[in-house]
Amino acid sequence: MSQVIEILENTQKEKENKIEKEEETSVTIEDVETNVETKRISTHTHLKGLGLDEQGFAINVASGFVGQKEAREACGIVVDLIKSKKISGRGILFTGIPGTGKTALALAISQELGPKVPFFPMVGSEVYSSEVKKTAILMENFRRAIGLQIKEVKQVFEGEITEITPNEVENTYGGYGKVISYVIIGLKTKRESKQIRIDPKTYENLQKQKAIIGDVVYIEISTGVVRRLGRAEYLKDEYQLEVEDYCPIPKGDVNKKKEIVQDITLYDLDVANSRPKMDTKGDLFSIVGQLLQPKKTEITDKLRGEVNKLVNKYIDNGIAELVPGVLFIDEVHMLDIECFSYLNRALESAFAPIVIFATNRGVCQVRGTEIQSPHGIPLDLLDRLLIVKTLPYTVNEMAMILSIRAEVEQIKIEEDALEYLSKLGEKSSLRYVIHLLTPSNLLSKIAGRTVVTLQDVKECDTLFFDSKNSAKMLISQEEKFLK
Repeated sequence: MSQVIEILENTQKEKENKIEKEEETSVTIEDVETNVETKRISTHTHLKGLGLDEQGFAINVASGFVGQKEAREACGIVVDLIKSKKISGRGILFTGIPGTGKTALALAISQELGPKVPFFPMVGSEVYSSEVKKTAILMENFRRAIGLQIKEVKQVFEGEITEITPNEVENTYGGYGKVISYVIIGLKTKRESKQIRIDPKTYENLQKQKAIIGDVVYIEISTGVVRRLGRAEYLKDEYQLEVEDYCPIPKGDVNKKKEIVQDITLYDLDVANSRPKMDTKGDLFSIVGQLLQPKKTEITDKLRGEVNKLVNKYIDNGIAELVPGVLFIDEVHMLDIECFSYLNRALESAFAPIVIFATNRGVCQVRGTEIQSPHGIPLDLLDRLLIVKTLPYTVNEMAMILSIRAEVEQIKIEEDALEYLSKLGEKSSLRYVIHLLTPSNLLSKIAGRTVVTLQDVKECDTLFFDSKNSAKMLISQEEKFLK
């Protein structure tokens, strides 16, 4: 790729004149509220963390969590161990009856860890495929849950874009239209302003980042890679209609040395190395550059071993840092004996994340065998796991959870309707009564009401069956169903 070339100095006086002209012709819109982005509401949207205090004790109702104090405090210890990188390659098991918050605990752990620590969720049944081996899917997900922070000092141009001026020339290959020969870009920091001339390939990278005037970007001189950091911070008050990430204008010179930190996973490196005709030239960043290539070949254990050697080399040299993450396997009882045997080996490997299992099964058969075992997990693997137990919710706790869910879904509900749902949840399940919230709200709107009443909830309960009532109906009408 061509390098960024030819820096053209701009005087500060010309820059000030240009800003004055822009201020004369600009139109300011005041007192306009920022657009609110509508987000999809999922099962665990209301969760913001584990809800622990500074000493690590669980607050009864906090961060969207209600009850389960012992389980949350245990998860808090797990989070501390993960952050200190002292628990990689170990296993945690969440057990409890359905609807007691096992998946919620795992997602709350991911919230506590933050975006820098990889968290990859999967379901046990995902391993069954007609195209890929079960063990290959497990290992791929293991590698997705292990992050790598690569640090490198690069020469870059960084600043706020003040000008983008393409220079067009006649197409030398004939035909109609013109082509871009080079592009002049103005960059501004708090110290100085400069113009740089870039080639069409770098300009194409700039367009892919959707960078416009007023954005803060940096351009790597050696590769021409462009990264958009966000809108200039001073525009936040000027343009209230924008829904953007804002960042301050950089200090210092436009041309500077910058430490670039790139977060990738071991799986990304495996995929990049599996492609043919890759010339790394000893540069880990060139491997990352191969990620956008469409061609993909099979990833073997031998190839993963070579990647591990390369990663160890860069860790020893201080260029990269390993970040063990979390692999969450829900419905672990769906795995068979082959998968469990592979997990025993994978947990002992040098590069292994912390693995969190979750199951709602009691003593049942291990898939692929005739052996009965607790939670459907072989005893040799079960012996390696720290077990966190979740307990059934009380009526009062269910009422609090329903109240939080109603608030998240923007549903207004009367107290007696909430009390009825809580008692109904004790007889059936928490999942069932949470599912009834939205249909009850729809019935309320059809009747012309803005608040869900007890009548709406009872009517909705007569229209739907929970799992226990459905099972009773099947038993009573067993002869009428096909066998």
